[in-house]
Amino acid sequence: MIEIPAVVFAGGKSSRMGQDKALLPFEGTTLVSYQSSRLESLFERVYVSAKKDIFKDNDLMVIQDDVLFDTYAPTAGFLTMFRRLKAENVFFVLSVDAPFVDKSVIDALMNAYDGKVDAVIARTASGIHPLCGIYTRALEAPMLAMYAQNDHALGKLLSSMRVHFVDIDDERKLYNMNTPQEYQEALKS
Repeated sequence: MIEIPAVVFAGGKSSRMGQDKALLPFEGTTLVSYQSSRLESLFERVYVSAKKDIFKDNDLMVIQDDVLFDTYAPTAGFLTMFRRLKAENVFFVLSVDAPFVDKSVIDALMNAYDGKVDAVIARTASGIHPLCGIYTRALEAPMLAMYAQNDHALGKLLSSMRVHFVDIDDERKLYNMNTPQEYQEALKS
């Protein structure tokens, strides 16, 4: 079992989807339960980062976004994660809407983490995937400074930090669902 905590980010607006992505049916359960269950087979502790705790019936360990961070941007989830999981220094992060990230991707990211970088992030031919990676507490202060400037661009933050990018050849593994059409495509897989 992987000792660092895994955090499923499920606090987005889901505006393009038209409904909360985390609660969409997927593989006989909800998307958030599907993601959490898969990660529980690999990680000792799995949390769900969410704007609101709408998952009470699912036996999930929810980290509800701190009211100080009033935005739907991932920075709110990261900053709350850093505040609530004070004993932790390294975190695996995965977006709720990327259900095809498998053990091989997670293993590649974990194997690339050497303790000398601030983050290890998945990258495919289409670009970086900031919500699939390993983050360290070293990003907390710069992220808080960005948040104070109302800047939520994770890519910009990562470009100024020590980051190792792990190339994932199979684009499909990092497929994420933002629209009803993309969700329907994912259901066919």
